[in-house]
Amino acid sequence: MATDKELSEFLENVERRAFKQAVYAVQKDEAALDIVQDAMIKLAEKYGDRPAAELPPLFQRILQNAIHDYFRREKVRNTWISLFSSLIGDKGDDEEYDLLENYVAEQGNQASESGADQLERAQILNIIESEVQKLPARQRQAFLMRYWEDLDVAETAAAMGCTEGSVKTHCSRATHALAAALKAKGIYL
Repeated sequence: MATDKELSEFLENVERRAFKQAVYAVQKDEAALDIVQDAMIKLAEKYGDRPAAELPPLFQRILQNAIHDYFRREKVRNTWISLFSSLIGDKGDDEEYDLLENYVAEQGNQASESGADQLERAQILNIIESEVQKLPARQRQAFLMRYWEDLDVAETAAAMGCTEGSVKTHCSRATHALAAALKAKGIYL
């Protein structure tokens, strides 16, 4: 197990290299600092009790995951910005424009649903979430990585440290268990 001193020395030695690696990846100094800081904190909190020899590969994996998370967040953020900018159109900055006053919801869109439909949807999502939490840890992990994080089988296997066949098995068992649990509650998706 790494002592506090070994962990501190490791983080001190890897700090500059990790920052450069993050800057090369994201091209923004502020974002790179946040990524490295988050990776260091996660290493210290979750893996500080590991042997000192295991720290370098663990830190690299955490750093790479933090960089990937940054890009995922940016993709979502950019999607929302482009969606809202297309709704506003070519309105000038000097013109007052209230998006909510001028937005008309399309049929079949969540915004066009009645309050009862929205409540029903929220209740179903809560039931699904509670059933996902009841899954065994490996099944839940595989299911969330594949269908929530949208990772492919190989990426999920690498992240979970298992074979691709195991990922497929865990996902299959999870989907069958969820389907059975939801069917038992009268929810057919």
